[in-house]
Amino acid sequence: MEPYFTFIDEVALKKERAKARKIRASQWWKRKKSTGVCHYCKGVFLPAQLTMDHIIPVGRGGRSEKFNLVPCCKECNTQKSNLLPSEWDEYMAVLRK
Repeated sequence: MEPYFTFIDEVALKKERAKARKIRASQWWKRKKSTGVCHYCKGVFLPAQLTMDHIIPVGRGGRSEKFNLVPCCKECNTQKSNLLPSEWDEYMAVLRK
């Protein structure tokens, strides 16, 4: 599966990363992470073990907005990389076979 990449300019990328850092320090994010549940694999982790993931990656046009941010484990975040939700679902379906 070859993902289609859309690259955004460096200025926009830096802006989105700065927004994500602000959100990461917010009470909203801390509450979201405190559940300890990975959005993708549904595994239970210590909140400190969860990372912030953009459901629609910033490099593919996603934004650092609450509706696009989920806590996930490092393994899922690494495997998902820059995949869109439909590409991730396809990837997971292949793994289940």
